[in-house]
Amino acid sequence: MAQKPSIPKGTRDFGPSEMAKRNYIFDTIKQVYQLYGFQQIETPAMETLQTLMGKYGEEGDKLLFKVLNSGDFLSKVSDQEMSALKSQNPNKVAAMLCEKGLRYDLTVPFARYVVMHREELQLPFKRYQMQPVWRADRPQKGRYREFWQFDGDIVGSDSLLNEVELMQIIDTVFTRFGVRVQIKINNRKILTGIAEVIGAADKIVDITVAIDKLDKIGLDNVNQELREDGLSEEQIAKLQPIITLEGTNEQKLDTIADVLKDSEIGLKGVDEIRYILSALCPVDCGTSAVLHNELQLDLTLARGLNYYTGAIFEVKALDVQIGSITGGGRYDNLTGIFGMPGISGVGISFGVDRIYDVLNALDCYPKDAVNGTQLLFINFGEKETAYCLPLVAKAREAGIRTEIFPDSAKMKKQMSYANAKQIPFVALAGENEMAKGKLTLKNMVTGEQQLVTIEELIEKVKC
Repeated sequence: MAQKPSIPKGTRDFGPSEMAKRNYIFDTIKQVYQLYGFQQIETPAMETLQTLMGKYGEEGDKLLFKVLNSGDFLSKVSDQEMSALKSQNPNKVAAMLCEKGLRYDLTVPFARYVVMHREELQLPFKRYQMQPVWRADRPQKGRYREFWQFDGDIVGSDSLLNEVELMQIIDTVFTRFGVRVQIKINNRKILTGIAEVIGAADKIVDITVAIDKLDKIGLDNVNQELREDGLSEEQIAKLQPIITLEGTNEQKLDTIADVLKDSEIGLKGVDEIRYILSALCPVDCGTSAVLHNELQLDLTLARGLNYYTGAIFEVKALDVQIGSITGGGRYDNLTGIFGMPGISGVGISFGVDRIYDVLNALDCYPKDAVNGTQLLFINFGEKETAYCLPLVAKAREAGIRTEIFPDSAKMKKQMSYANAKQIPFVALAGENEMAKGKLTLKNMVTGEQQLVTIEELIEKVKC
């Protein structure tokens, strides 16, 4: 008996109605990026492990999908290497059997692209990219092993105006979607400064990884993780008022500036955040606020990826319980790992699959964005089809999404097809209509029927 087909855990099929919704998401984000002068690129699904490894931190490296070398991948493995394989040393196994991996995100491949194509690029270079990525994560609600990202990055400029523009892009996209969000912002320099002032500068990665989990695991578990990472009780105690800080953005900035008064890098981070907030949320903005959504300084926001060096961002939906739906930040020297130091960049990534789930939960899709065929021509036979085909072409030339039923089946079957696909209009042409050079147009919602010319039909369907 044939085995029932299935798909891997953490992946999904998308049918026509789902793809219409996803294309609405893609098109909306693409249009906003283009408004700001971004250009599209694509990179391969696979990258060399040399490109990928070590760029996402220890936890990220564990989530890379590695691709076995082609052919007999064990043929060149020596007895000594086979022994290492049997001992199940993950790094040895990967080095012996795999040279490539599926991309974990779009940012590291983009950095590789910039280095390889530097002579072709005009800096600053503003790119957007929408492609799937893969992570060997544990599947759960809102978390998939294969999912799409929609990134926008600006490289070759240190200006904080780039951060300001990215916040505006985020705000514009979710305003167009009709989704209320909270945009959280922090700065890795502030986090570095905090690590300095509590005497744990060497623990910056451990601190950021731990406090980034505050929303998920709670303060007590964060503190326990910090203990396990080697922070003293005194250092943990100094962190408490910082990671639980409340108040307005200005109040938080004033407090943290005082805490970081002896940290040069920390104060630089404070100044960068002040500039971004002042550009987007001027004190006297009144009704002319630059953003439609709330921008909140969150000192616990850390973003797990090691390459962030400045401002970091994360977006949460306010009306749906789900993880981050957009994130990103400043990376001052990501291209340096590929032999081109000194090129600064900043970028964001829209989590398309989570945004899809949010829009589904809130039913935020415009009707015309998800509807398919607008007009169906009924097929009565060869003579009638020959009469209808030029009219079908005219309807399509007018921009109307039009089908003609391929078989001269029973009327009930053809009408059922129209109803099943929620086609709002049906055109019928029998002997009477052909004799008059017209069509009968039926509104499938109201049931109303009219005898019309093709020009009148086009006008009515397009209204």
